[in-house]
Parts: sequence; structure tokens; C-alpha cells
Amino acid sequence: MMNKNIHLQDLGNKDYKVAWDYQEQLFKEIVDFKIHKRSNPETVTPNYFLFVEHPHVYTLGKSGDVSNLLLSEKQLETKGATFYKINRGGDITYHGPGQIVGYPILDLENFFTDIHKYLRFLEEVIILTLSEYNIIGVRSEGETGVWLDVGTPFARKICAMGVRASRWVTMHGFALNVNSDLGYFDNIIPCGIKGKAVTSLNVELGVKEVNEQEVKEKILNHFSNLFQSTFI
Repeated sequence: MMNKNIHLQDLGNKDYKVAWDYQEQLFKEIVDFKIHKRSNPETVTPNYFLFVEHPHVYTLGKSGDVSNLLLSEKQLETKGATFYKINRGGDITYHGPGQIVGYPILDLENFFTDIHKYLRFLEEVIILTLSEYNIIGVRSEGETGVWLDVGTPFARKICAMGVRASRWVTMHGFALNVNSDLGYFDNIIPCGIKGKAVTSLNVELGVKEVNEQEVKEKILNHFSNLFQSTFI
């Protein structure tokens, strides 16, 4: 049986390590459930979707190069930021206030068993959300995430993505810059890609602040439609 209900939780502002540990807890819960489910195939595995905002933090994925962090430990402390090596794909990225981070912790066997398709669907959720603000988000070949003006000297990334999956269970996800302090990206080579800028929704719209709750609602609407799911 396939379960397309997704438990939605907004964690508010949460320390990265605390949120990561919570993700791991839910991830393990689903994997363990799947293992025991073999004896009772009529049971359904749960799905979760977490919204969170992190204090200033830099995270480095499994395939990342630590030299893409351009700060020393002391400089990190001065900027009030932390740093973690984590178990998602991708290189280095920044999370902080004004950024909407989404962590879908799904059993993809409830939806489709295709990681490539899953990543493209995550990108599509953000592309469709941006389109509601008359911003054209696109994919950049070989570079996961959502970009603006790809193929021009003004290419810039507005949403980073990185996931982990095991036994078709996902964790980690996307980080959409909405009202972000883009200065913090100057301290890294974002996603290990040199010579490309980052941007934020409020910058693109030329406004001081975008309503983040409104953005979250749009994200959930598009996610629900694409994954044919219901948030509970």
C-alpha cells in the first residue's frame, strides 16, 4: 500500500545540529518501519516534511572540498556562524535567517522509485513557486538547484539542493533564499562552483522583505500537486 499523506512540521528557527539529529531520528524511524513492514505488508510507512530556518551555518556535503570554506575557525566564530560536515550529496552551502529550508523525509516507494526524478521534482516545486512572483527559475545542466539567467554572464543561484537517500527514504532537501543576507555567501565557493553568483527573492523583486509564510504556502501547494500528496 502507498501512503501519500505527509506529516507537516514547521520547526521555526532551529540550530542546524538539532534539526539534523531530528531528521536522522525520523529517517531511522521510516527505515526501521520498512524493515519490519515485510512481515505485515498491509501497513504503510509514514512521510514527513520539515520547514526550518537555521542560525548562520555552513555545511559541507560528502563529496565536498573543505577548501571551498574561505574562513578559519576563528573567523567563523567572529561571524557567529558554525560549520558541519554532513551526509548529504553536494558541496558547501550556507543556511541562515531569511532562508526557507525544506527537508522532505519521504519513503519514495509511496511515490516513485527514482532519485533523479525526485530531484527534478524538488527543483520544479521551486521553479513553479518563483513563477508566481514572475521570476523565471531554471535548471543548470549538471548543477542541481534552481538558477536565474543561466547561459548569461549574470547566472545566479537562488535555491540550493542536496539530499541523502537509503532504502528509498530521503532526507535533507532544499534551501531557498528569500530574505537572506547574501554577504554570508562571500565566505564560501557556493556548491564548489566558481564564478557564479547567488541571489535572494527579495533582491530579485527589489523589496526589503518578502512574506515567508506566503512563500511556504506556495511551496506546499506545488509540492502537493507534483507528488499527488496531502499534508496533514
